[in-house]
Amino acid sequence: MLSRFGALPTEQRVREMKDRDYLWCLVQAMLDREEELDRLCPECRGRAEEVCCPVCGKPAARWADGAVNTTFDPARFEKMAGGGGG
Repeated sequence: MLSRFGALPTEQRVREMKDRDYLWCLVQAMLDREEELDRLCPECRGRAEEVCCPVCGKPAARWADGAVNTTFDPARFEKMAGGGGG
């Protein structure tokens, strides 16, 4: 929250903030985001609300593609997690 305002935790204005001030800032940020989304057409709003990788833009729904470890042995994992050794 503080980075949004360019403030450091050591600044006097930040040290004087109360919990209600942080809550107020959070609620206002959420309302601002909702207003931004309301300005978009349905297709663009759907894309804007979609969770994506900040680097490549790949939608989160496709993150699992190729991310399965085929060598993972759940039985061995359970045995080791229980302290049974290798």
